[in-house]
Amino acid sequence: MNPVAKFLVIGGIVLVVLGLLWQVGGRFLPLGRLPGDIVVEKENMRFYFPVVTCIIISVVLSLVSYLFRLFK
Repeated sequence: MNPVAKFLVIGGIVLVVLGLLWQVGGRFLPLGRLPGDIVVEKENMRFYFPVVTCIIISVVLSLVSYLFRLFK
């Protein structure tokens, strides 16, 4: 199999699994509604920026990347 096609298939499977985990885990892990996330609500406007959620996702992805490099 072509390496690019293989990468795309694996990437698609990973995204589907992450989406399913996000849907199921959303009840137990409130990503996007953590303390420190910025939400400004006015009459007809809502500004939302999940600062803490972005930091947590960045740390987790960095650890996963480090583990992949460690065991490669």
